[in-house]
Amino acid sequence: MDREQLAGFYRRYIQCWNDRRLDELREYVADDVRVNDAEQDPERYVAGMEDVFSAFPDFHWDLRHLLIDGDWISAHFTVTGTHQGTFLGVPASGRAIVAQEFAVYLIGDGKIAEVWGATDHLTILNQLTV
Repeated sequence: MDREQLAGFYRRYIQCWNDRRLDELREYVADDVRVNDAEQDPERYVAGMEDVFSAFPDFHWDLRHLLIDGDWISAHFTVTGTHQGTFLGVPASGRAIVAQEFAVYLIGDGKIAEVWGATDHLTILNQLTV
């Protein structure tokens, strides 16, 4: 894929998450995807977000910056949600959160082959417990 195709691919991928069209994520994720250096299958990849969606049913990624270099994609997001369930040991508070997330992806054979991600959990915890 060229740069424009990769950008479109990635924006469609994030929209699947935001729309909770989880059954479509297989189109974007390799069968042996590596997440933060651990191999996962697509089902486990999606299941990793179920705790977040349980705690923040309206969790949303707002893509702020997208950088593409060859087969590499880097993304910066503002994430938002309303705390409706236990998250990182904190029971539901009803509070809204806003935090930053960064992710780097390697695309191989037209799918996400590797991903490294970091969400600012300290900021989220501070917003839930202050």
